[in-house]
Formats: sequence, structure tokens, C-alpha cells
Amino acid sequence: MKKYHAIVAGAGIAGMESALNLAAQGYKVLLVEKEASIGGNMIALSKVFPTLDCASCITTPKMSEVAHSDNIETLTYTEVKEIKKDGHDFTVKLLKKPRYVREDICIGCKKCEDVCPVYVKHEFERETGARKAVCILFTTAIPQKAVLDPATCMQCGKCYDICPTNPKSIDFDQEPVEITVQANTVIISTGFKLTAIDRKKEYSDGSQKNIITAFQMERLLAPSGPFGSVMRPSDGKAPENVAFILCAGSRDKSIGVPYCSRVCCMYSIKQAMLLSGALPMCDITVYYMDIRAFGKGYEQFYRNAEAMGIKFVKAKAAKMTEDKEGNIEIKIEEIETTGAPRTVKHDLVVMANGILPEINPSKISGAAADEYGFIIQPKMKYDPQATSVEGLFFAGVAGGPKDIVDTIAEAGAAAMKAANYINNIAGVNVSSSRPASHRKHRMTNSGISGETRDTRRTRRGYLL
Repeated sequence: MKKYHAIVAGAGIAGMESALNLAAQGYKVLLVEKEASIGGNMIALSKVFPTLDCASCITTPKMSEVAHSDNIETLTYTEVKEIKKDGHDFTVKLLKKPRYVREDICIGCKKCEDVCPVYVKHEFERETGARKAVCILFTTAIPQKAVLDPATCMQCGKCYDICPTNPKSIDFDQEPVEITVQANTVIISTGFKLTAIDRKKEYSDGSQKNIITAFQMERLLAPSGPFGSVMRPSDGKAPENVAFILCAGSRDKSIGVPYCSRVCCMYSIKQAMLLSGALPMCDITVYYMDIRAFGKGYEQFYRNAEAMGIKFVKAKAAKMTEDKEGNIEIKIEEIETTGAPRTVKHDLVVMANGILPEINPSKISGAAADEYGFIIQPKMKYDPQATSVEGLFFAGVAGGPKDIVDTIAEAGAAAMKAANYINNIAGVNVSSSRPASHRKHRMTNSGISGETRDTRRTRRGYLL
């Protein structure tokens, strides 16, 4: 059974940050990701608020750094089945799903994808675009290895015939493989998923094509998106009148999500601003209950959106229906006017879906979670990133909804707590076995006599 210093479950921005922090200290890390590529949800975003920096420009270098780190081993397309405390260490059971493509042989040439005749809805594009039955998940995916979907493959054999490797990397006989590993510590950074578009039937039953999710709008706005522009799913026309419905999947007891998802207001405002730039003649309205711009620079970001001409209407949407032309009629109750209900019409509606935890707490033996599935800290003790299991830590949305800034900060904190646990509890000392690039040496321009690179990193807390 292979053993690591740390196992990080989830390879989004939180998982990658935690893994890189631990690897920089010389610890051997296993990074586990259930999707076919690392990068998580952030790699699918268009831009990030409030700076409007390119999300891919931030995430892709992290992905590359993970891939080239000597201290990080990555397992993609692998699910965590069980995490169990065993003395001071942890035993983790994994299930590696079959790609039906041999990772050790595939060279990522995409010839199989080129000749495949089958087109299906693309999960990475949130079903706004299409993919082949065999494909590489997205352009900057790591690893650059194809995945074959047996549910849609028609077994024509074209991918096998065109494959240039010898032996062939296409392997129709692959089966799931169970893997058991051990580690001194585990960090849970499994990220989130959004509430389903049809979770509130008054809004959508899933059949209205011009009611889309927030993530679908992200992909339509992204430079690497499926169409290169924003268009209505029903007819491909550029929308002229778009509505954003806030709290469409949060703060609603009727759908079991009574809590605020924290980022919905901000990502909706961000999308409205980007849409205004992409379609300058488009009328954009945001229907909201409250604007919760809580972070640094967020309130100014909201005011900038107002200055751009985006309309903010304090109202609660009650019901949405689709007319014969595919336009969406929304019954709203305005809060700041008479309060009388009225009907408005838009040709495209974007729903601000709520955030749900991706991890199933039942897979983690002894870990406490709240009624919604988010990991919680020990009772009567303020210990950020700690769980009810000693040596098990969490980072990011696994512990509750939060933005990217807080997620990265938590990832660094979780890595430092994991390092302290390895050294102080598990009794492991890696300083003597660190690579030369990580050993202590003097900084010629540090400004502090005798200060080492490691000392400066520790002083800064790795929150870079």
C-alpha cells in the first residue's frame, strides 16, 4: 500500500493551492480529482470579480505547476470512496474510473476526436456546446489525455484505427480499479455544484430553453466558450433584453436551501457587466431581494455596474412561463414601489443558482457536517480549517459558500495546519530529504540578516 504525507481530495483552485503549498515544503502529496482534468470549477469561468481578470490566466499556471511538481502525484477521473482514520494516519479508498484510453500511452494528438462521428452535449460547456464520444475535456486540460464515453460510443472503431500509438491507446476493455492508499493527513477541497435549474418548479421545469443557469452564461461569455458569442439557446439569436434572477436557488426554504450562497449577487453583476460589453445594445435588468456585496471592492463593483446602465430592480420573481416565440414572461412583485404584482417579458433569463456541497460527508468516517452537507468545525472551539477528526482539514466551499479570495486563503491555512500535524503529531520530518531547490539557503537581497527562503515563506503564511 502506497503512503503519502498528505492526500488532497479535489483539484480545484483550493486543492491545487493546498497541494502546492505542501509540495513546496517537501511533502509528498497525492492530489485526487473526480473529473478527467484538474482545474475544478474555476477553469470554466470567464472572468473573476471584482477585478475582471481572466479566470483561465489565473488557473492554468497553477495547473501547470501542479503537473510539473516532483512532490505531487495526480490521480484524475478518480473518486474518493472512503476516508478512515487509522491511528495517527488515514486510510483512503479510491475508485479510478476507466477512461477507455490508456493514460500511459495516449499522446493527446486528438486524432481520435477528429474522426469520431458522434456528437453529444458537452458537460464542461454545461451543455451549451457539443463534444465527441471520445475527446479531451477542454483545450488546456491536464493531463492532455482523451476520455471515451461508452454510453454514447457507437463502437465504429474509427478512433482505434486512427490512433498513431503502438500499442493502441484506445482500450475498450478497461474496468474500474479500486486503489487503497495511506497518508499522514487529508485535506478536503471538493468544491461545489449548483442547484438544478428545475429545482424550483415555479421558475423552470427544465423545458424552457431560454432560461439558463449561471454557469451556462459563464461559458457563453468565456473567450473559449462554445460559440464565441452570447446567443439564445432556442434560436441562436443575440438577446436584446436579458434578465438576471437573484436568489433563484438560495434563501428559499421551499427548495431546502435557506442559506445565502454569498457569491450569487457578485457573479450575476459580473456577468451583467460582461454581457453589456459583449452586446452594447442589450437591455439588462437584475431582479434582486438584497445586494450582498460584502468583500473588498465589491460595493464599488456594484456601483460601477449601475453606472454602466444596468438596471437593478428590487423585486421577487414569483413565476416564469415561456410564450410561443420563446420569450420568458416573469411575474414579479416590486418591493420598493406599490408592491403590486406585474408581468415583465425578457427574451433570455439567467438564474443565479445556489451553491451546494460536492462532498458526501458519509464517506468520511467521523467527520461532522451540517444539515446541508457542509463540513463543520469542532464545537466550542475556534480552529479554522479543522474538522471533528484530528488530522483531517478542509478548504474552500467544502466548509460553506465563499468566493475565490477566501477559498485560496483557506487553502493556504489548511496546508499549514496539515504540515504542523505531520511534523508534530505524525512525527514526520522531511527537511533532510527535501530537494535542493527547497533546502534552506540565504537570501542575498532579503533585507533581513540571515533570513532564509523557508523562513520568509513561513512568515508570510504561504498566502500568496
